[in-house]
Amino acid sequence: MSLGQDGPPTTRTRLPEGQPGPGGTAGRRAAPRSGRSLVSVVGVIVLLIAAIAFANRGGDSDSSSSGSGSGGSKGTAQSQPTSATGEKPVSGSAEGIATGFAQTSQGAQSAAANYAVALGGDGMLDTTRRHAIVAAIHDPAVVAGLQAKLDKAYSASLFTSLGLNEDGSTPSGFTFVSRTIPVGTKTTAHSGATATVEVWCTGLIGLAGEGSTKPVSQSWLTITEKLKWVDGDWKIESSSQKQGPAPVSGDDLAASADEIANAVEGFGGFTYAR
Repeated sequence: MSLGQDGPPTTRTRLPEGQPGPGGTAGRRAAPRSGRSLVSVVGVIVLLIAAIAFANRGGDSDSSSSGSGSGGSKGTAQSQPTSATGEKPVSGSAEGIATGFAQTSQGAQSAAANYAVALGGDGMLDTTRRHAIVAAIHDPAVVAGLQAKLDKAYSASLFTSLGLNEDGSTPSGFTFVSRTIPVGTKTTAHSGATATVEVWCTGLIGLAGEGSTKPVSQSWLTITEKLKWVDGDWKIESSSQKQGPAPVSGDDLAASADEIANAVEGFGGFTYAR
């Protein structure tokens, strides 16, 4: 409110951006954001799940929205809090991946989150490392077939499309970034020996370095993992993915290539527990 020179007090109202004023005049509009390149979305999907989805092709393509285990009950629509449960986190690990999850819905969610991280990491680019990761987190009954299909999916053409060398190595002077960060999990089906878990994730992928044509970018996706209790732990029977849900992009200033490379090399990941 302000006082006129010889008149009554006047009030100024700031309208939201783009909303018409009393006279029908629109307020200031924010400049439209340029659309993100499809590379940011396709990149993460290709590296994180496309090969996995290809290998699991033939299953239920809608498993990401619902699912049920043998004899299990379908999940309810009630919300699940994102706060910590207070349950003791796992203490074991295999191939750098947490193991020893509880045979509960919470344990299945913890397993699914950690497995999503492993599948979305740069370790999947190396054949030997990929074989070890897949064997560590999958049902032994599906490992052999999955390995063969993944070896075909992780091809020279895939690597070059990501800006890498044909053997999957990173070009000199660059740092390859592939990191998946779970935002939340939920169980959509659970029985004593089976569970279906959705993991909402954000992912980073790209080449950090001066002159990179594949700069590190972010995308959002939801991974669905069908889990089976095998030899005292949860293992993946099959997995699938879908894009989103993605929030509105913020106005954060993009970091330089060196800052991104240093952050990736300097900040370690986490073991996730529901």
